[in-house]
Amino acid sequence: MIDRDKFLTELKEEKRFRNILRKLLENYLKEKEQAQLLEEQRFRKIIRVLIKEGISADVPNEVPQRSTGINVLEDLLKNIITVIEDGYKALTTSPEQRQSFRAHILNAVENSLKPAELAITAPDLEDDEEELEEEVTLDVNIEDEDKFIPVRDGDEEPDPEEEEEPDSFEPITGMNVTGRNFAALTFNKVENQILDSFESLGDQEDRTVFEDYLLTNLKLYFDRFEEELQPTVPEPESPDYEETAEEDAIDTEEEIDLDI
Repeated sequence: MIDRDKFLTELKEEKRFRNILRKLLENYLKEKEQAQLLEEQRFRKIIRVLIKEGISADVPNEVPQRSTGINVLEDLLKNIITVIEDGYKALTTSPEQRQSFRAHILNAVENSLKPAELAITAPDLEDDEEELEEEVTLDVNIEDEDKFIPVRDGDEEPDPEEEEEPDSFEPITGMNVTGRNFAALTFNKVENQILDSFESLGDQEDRTVFEDYLLTNLKLYFDRFEEELQPTVPEPESPDYEETAEEDAIDTEEEIDLDI
C-alpha cells in the first residue's frame, strides 16, 4: 500500500522541481531574447548611420517641408482640442450622447467651411452688381428722383432686407438631444477660430489640405477621447501564464482528490 504522506511529498517535490526547471528555461529564453535584441539594435544603429550618411551625401541641403495648411491647422488644434475634449468627456451618461456630440461637431465644421470656401473663391459679385445698376440708371435723371416725395402707402420703397446667414450648426435627426446641445455650446466656442484659420489661407491647395486634415484629426481625437473614458483596459494574453495556471489547477485537484 502506498504511503499517502510520502506520495504527497513526492508530488510537491515534483511540482517544485518543475517550477525550477520552468524558471531556468524562462531565464534562458529571456537572456537569449535580450541578446538577440541587443544584436538587432546594434545592426539597426549601424544601418541608420549608413542611411543617414548616404542621404546627407546625396542631398545635403534638402529638408522636407510641410504645407502651410498643416502648420496653420496644428496651431488651431492646440487651441480647440482641449475645448472639444472637455465637452465630449462631460457626457458620461451613455455612449449615445457622445456619438451625437461627435456627429454634430463634425457636421458643423464641414458646414461652416463650405460658405467660407465659396466666399473666397467666388467672383466679386458686388462689383458686377454696381456695374449693372449704373447701366440701368444711365437714362434716369438723378435730380428728378431726389425731388420725388412719396405720399401714398405704396410709393415708398421698401427697405432692403438683410439676408440672414445660414446657421452652420444643424440638428441631426434621430441623434441624442443632450449630445446635440453640448455640441452646439462647444462649437460656438471654436467656430470663429476655425474660420479665421481657414480664411487666412489664400491657396486652394492649403485650404483643401486644411479641411481634410481637420476632419480626420477630429475623428482620431474623438476615438482617443472614447478610449480614455473606458473604465477598464483588457488584460493582454500570456500563453506561459495560462499554461502555468492550468498546471497549478490540476495539481490542486489532485491534492483534493487524495485528501478525500
